[in-house]
Amino acid sequence: MKLFLLIFSCFFWLKGFSQSLDGAWKLTHQNGIPLEDEYIKIYQDGYFAFGAKKVSDNSFISAGGGEYSLSGSDYAETLDFFIAKPELVGASTQFKLENKGDTFIISTKINGFDFVETWQKISSEKDSLTRNWVITGRKVNDEMREMKPGARRTVKILSGGHFQWIAFNSDTKEFMGTGGGMYTAENGVYTENIQFFSRDNSRVGAELKFEFKVVDGQWHHSGKSSKGEPIYEIWSPYSEAYNKN
Repeated sequence: MKLFLLIFSCFFWLKGFSQSLDGAWKLTHQNGIPLEDEYIKIYQDGYFAFGAKKVSDNSFISAGGGEYSLSGSDYAETLDFFIAKPELVGASTQFKLENKGDTFIISTKINGFDFVETWQKISSEKDSLTRNWVITGRKVNDEMREMKPGARRTVKILSGGHFQWIAFNSDTKEFMGTGGGMYTAENGVYTENIQFFSRDNSRVGAELKFEFKVVDGQWHHSGKSSKGEPIYEIWSPYSEAYNKN
């Protein structure tokens, strides 16, 4: 009886694990070839984002992301933004996903050719800011201005100790910028360590500290930007604040 319960519990633990990709992942192989450049992908709340840079000089390569779904081995991505091929924004791609513990492999065919990626988990760590957020307020000249997310929006996804923000317009397929790296959120202090930045790779390695608090489910974020300018922003849960209709 105890053995049956153990097997039963393990089955549901593995099933639940296989249906969740939340956390941060690193691309290790593409079509069986090891990658020299760094690709980090974050999943949270049914959303994903990735950013890529050259390890040799920290120069920015690309970024993409949007909504995803996972049911068994059927995995699909629908792009909200994609620098390499903006014409694919809005399109969905179907993959097969094979879960191997801390590694997953996705595969499909593109223009008749096999396409296979291997991703290694970095961390599934969670904290009070682990969520997919969208900016809904910013203080300008001591006045808090509401920002209603629509086709033009700024998203910030935090999971597995990693963050990425992205500004884009999903209707025009325009991309405005992105940056990301590692973060901590402890005792009201939010700290970012920048690992890639599309606008200025000289900022890679910089550490930025901010004050934060979560009030009624909204993230209040204040401090100084990477340019040293004072900022006060309000971020809301993406699923609640962004309405496609």
